[in-house]
Parts: sequence; structure tokens; C-alpha cells
Amino acid sequence: MATSLRNIIVVGGSFVGRTTAQELARIVPSTHRVLLTEPHSHFHHLFTFPRFAIVPGQEHKAFIPYSGIFNASPNPSSHGIVQARVLSVKPTHIELDREWQGSNVIPFDYVVLATGTRLCKPAAMDDDDKPSSVDYLQKHQAGVKRAQSILIVGGGAVGVQMATDLKEYYPEKEVTVVQSRPRVMPSFHSGLHDLIKRRFDELGVRLITGSRVTIPPSGFPTDGSTFDVQLTNGTTESTQFVILATGQTPNNQLVADLNSSRPDGESVINPDNGFIRVRPTMQFLDEEYSNMFAVGDIADTGAQKAARPGSAQAAVVAKNIQALIEGRTAEDTFVKGPGAIHLTLGMKHNVIFRNPNTAEGQIEPWINPKDDGREDMNVEAMWERLGISVENPRQYHL
Repeated sequence: MATSLRNIIVVGGSFVGRTTAQELARIVPSTHRVLLTEPHSHFHHLFTFPRFAIVPGQEHKAFIPYSGIFNASPNPSSHGIVQARVLSVKPTHIELDREWQGSNVIPFDYVVLATGTRLCKPAAMDDDDKPSSVDYLQKHQAGVKRAQSILIVGGGAVGVQMATDLKEYYPEKEVTVVQSRPRVMPSFHSGLHDLIKRRFDELGVRLITGSRVTIPPSGFPTDGSTFDVQLTNGTTESTQFVILATGQTPNNQLVADLNSSRPDGESVINPDNGFIRVRPTMQFLDEEYSNMFAVGDIADTGAQKAARPGSAQAAVVAKNIQALIEGRTAEDTFVKGPGAIHLTLGMKHNVIFRNPNTAEGQIEPWINPKDDGREDMNVEAMWERLGISVENPRQYHL
């Protein structure tokens, strides 16, 4: 890669970071290159983890090489993947945990933070390499298979999807979901809870709401023995395996020490929720950092934390960085829409659910139930989006 190229750095190579990098590489001039920094050796297809942590034989498909990510751009060889962990982000450069092309520091003209949020295993992996992550999923599958009773902590998308997959794939097992709120998926219209509850009843999934699980400091046993789980409502549940499917923690530490230049002293990070304050242009709210952007789950947009709004934000960022490079003003803006989700409710059954658009006077959600699910969750489509056309099943092991 020619060192004369100006750098646009995307920090974080998950769904929204990957999309942002590809959008940028498609439209930036030949004077600039896009560098995607990511400690994982492979793209982690997070949406498959709940399924592949239960169902064996597909787990190797969840980790996709980054090698083809820029194939569709006009100058693929100009751009690159930096496999390293970013330690900090400054207004002019990033600092890495290892050398890349002879330095731990990479300067930039523009940076996009797509660092997302931290999730509990098995919704996210601890390891950066593919073999270790595949091994973890296989061990989790074995633990699930061995247990006759399984308790899932959390009634968000991960908990709901794992519960329905579990009960359909292993109908003889006892599956219980404990949700701290009065209903599951509480950020959505109550119609989604009602739909999920009907599906739970149909499959035989037991739901406990309005109570939390007390998690011991050393975690729960994984040896297949029966043990008691304490709930904050004063009851106990006996089980042989616990799956944590609880909330998300913002990955904001890379910019936590950036000083505010705003007259009101407002920090870069919103202390109420941990997300990075942004303008509708997706630039940092603080005008001192107008060359810095945030997208996806880490951005404090008020939008649902999901891939679809994140992809819309990625397009906004790409157009605005292009404008700034060309000496124009960043004017493209992200407009928040109603929350929506594509949720699996078993091996084949799934639903697309969208909250009412109250701005347009809607009072009822839009619901599209389907029964076209596949065991591997149509994973080859994501391989293609990352520039790899799978012609032989052995390629899934790359």
C-alpha cells in the first residue's frame, strides 16, 4: 500500500463497521484508502451465534475471512485490514496494541468508530482466532446436549431465539427464560411480546417475568450436575445449564479521555447511557472532533441498536466523508425510523416485526410471519457480502 495515500480508519469490523468500510471504499477518491481495524482474524456473524451455540455442524460457517471485503470497490488493493486491537483514538491518529507496517500508530484524516457493545457469551466470542471460537461453540453445544434442563437469563432477542431453537431442536428438554421486565423484548410494541409468548406456549418454553437471576461471582456449574439458581423474587429454579443472554455494555473506552470543547462542558460520551454523542451527520457532537464519526450501536442516535439502522448510518457517514474530502459541507443526515427486527422463533419459523410509525399516525405494528428458515440461517449470503463466493463446502473452513 502506498504511504502517500490519506487514511480513513474504521474502528471495528462487525456488521456496521464492515458496511461502513465497504461504502467508503466504493466512493472515496483514489487519494485516500480505507483501513478497517479489527482484532478478530475473521468477521463474526453474530446473528448466527445463538443458533450455532445449540445446533451442531454449522459453527465453522459463522467466521468469515475479511480477505474479500473490498473486492467490489474500484481500487481493492488500495484498502486494507489491520488485524490489531485499537488501544486509543486521538483526533489525528489511533494507537494499536501491535505494530502494523512498522508502527503502533496510524495517522488519519477521518475516523469512524463502529465499536458496538459487549455481549455475554455465547452471543459474542472472547477469542480472536477462528479455531478457538469454533471450539467454544462446539463445547457449548455439548453442554446444551448433556443438560436435561436449561435456564436462559434474559428476554431480549438472543434469549428468545435461543429458547425457541432449543425447545424445537431438543423438545424433550426443559427450557426456562427469566426476564427482569414484565415482558420480553420491551423496546418493541407489546404485540411482539404477545406473539413470542404464544410461540413459547406452543413449544413448551416456560417464561418467568419481573425477576432477575442472582449470578454467583464464580459463574454457574457446567459439569452437567443439577444446581439451584436464585431469583430476586425469592424463589429458586433447579437446572443443569445456564445461558446468559443479558444486556449490552457500550465499547466507549477508546474515546473516554477526549476532552470536551463545548461551552456547556458536555462530554464526548453521554454519561446517561455510555454512547458517543453524535450529530445527525453522524459526526461527533463536539465540533472539535468534526473529522470523527460514530455509527451503529455505539452512536447515541436514539435509534434501535440493530444492523438495519446501522447500515443507514454507514451510508450517511460515507457520503459525508466524501463531501468533506471534496471541500464541501457534511450535510447528509440519519433519520430515525420505528424499531424493527427479523427474529427467528425456531428452526424454520421467523417473523419480521416493525413498531408503529407514530409520526405517520400508525398505532399498530407491522407483522410478517414466515416459515422459510434454514438451519444454517442462509449464512452463505453473508459470505457473498464479504466478497467470497462459496463454490465448495470446504471453503467454510477457511
